[in-house]
Amino acid sequence: MIHSIKNFLSRSGLSMKRSAIREILKHLGKPGMISFAGGLPSPDTFPVDELKEIVLEILEKEGPEALQYGTTEGDTHLRQLLVDRHIRQGLEIGMENLTITTGSQQAIDLIGKIFIDQGDVVLCGLPSYLGGLNAFSSYGARLKGITLDENGMDPADLEETVIKLKQLGSKIKFLYIIPDFQNPAGITVPDSRRKRIIEIAVRHNFLIVEDSPYREVRFEGEPQHLMYELDTSGRVITLCTFSKIFAPGFRVGWVIAHPVIIDRLVMAKQTADLCTSPFVQKIIARYIEMGLLEKNLVKTIALYRKRRTHMVECFKKYMPPEVRWTEPHGGLFLFVTLPKNIDTDLIFTKAIEKNVAIVTGTPFYCNSGGHNTMRINFSYSDINDIETGVERLSLAIKEEIARVNEKQRI
Repeated sequence: MIHSIKNFLSRSGLSMKRSAIREILKHLGKPGMISFAGGLPSPDTFPVDELKEIVLEILEKEGPEALQYGTTEGDTHLRQLLVDRHIRQGLEIGMENLTITTGSQQAIDLIGKIFIDQGDVVLCGLPSYLGGLNAFSSYGARLKGITLDENGMDPADLEETVIKLKQLGSKIKFLYIIPDFQNPAGITVPDSRRKRIIEIAVRHNFLIVEDSPYREVRFEGEPQHLMYELDTSGRVITLCTFSKIFAPGFRVGWVIAHPVIIDRLVMAKQTADLCTSPFVQKIIARYIEMGLLEKNLVKTIALYRKRRTHMVECFKKYMPPEVRWTEPHGGLFLFVTLPKNIDTDLIFTKAIEKNVAIVTGTPFYCNSGGHNTMRINFSYSDINDIETGVERLSLAIKEEIARVNEKQRI
């Protein structure tokens, strides 16, 4: 018997961490539990009936090809549909700029694999998506956080941090940023700031990984340009996914980048999974071709807008005055900030006891900060559960604030 597997693990294996969100999802089987925890799209948006017909059509017309191995780059027809769609949105790209991945999470992992050496610096937001942080850390990256304000990543703090790191001899590989409805903060970076961030990247010669899973789930306001579109130096790598605009169970995403970077990603993907499911790609291609993606996206946005608005109203109704939260114009999340003397790990336990699940903020901070913050998902639960869940959560928060205040008086 092996007494300790640690003797056999690589540096990457030793540095891997469990996802805090995936661990929380274990609680969701409890009867009566309301979940604000995962970044789950609503099952009400899944086009089951349309997909039944498309699946049968694919099997009847393209069965042998759909069930065979495919190219690593992805289904040619799906890639062309995506290229055409992005061209209509204003991008100047061709097939050589786009490759399919098994979800955008695979793209994040592949980027870590091809760019990060042990000790390299990856810049990220404070807070930032923990799936990205964990992936980059597993390849030996040193994560350095950049502060966020109401307009997202602060360019002044970014450049100051970069200069200090370079003076110390650190090698900065890339900046990881989620500019639209950021996970977890829900903040969108305006075009003027995106341009400044790109200028800093050019001046100091590092790449930008633009993670864009929520961009098309906009409820209000004007869309900002993709950073890929604003960049003229070929250093922006944009990650997209069908998980938030179609169906996460398909596990299909895509990357837009300079052809040289796409080529490296393809080589890395060949050692990971050979290819993303050709069957699923053909289903998605047909779904887009029939105009159903755009049609269903309109319904999805309307549903999430309604749930976002209701959750914000419930927060105003039930939360104590010490609590602050973002009111995003899109995406899936509110980000909640409590007084600095409150620990949301303790509120998490109280909330679970009251049958409501949340995600605490600390896992989203590469500097172990955010102890008084939490991320709240509004897309998954229906209107009634949102109100019940917010009321339960507010009781947990009020109890913890009262306990801490009483302890400080003693």
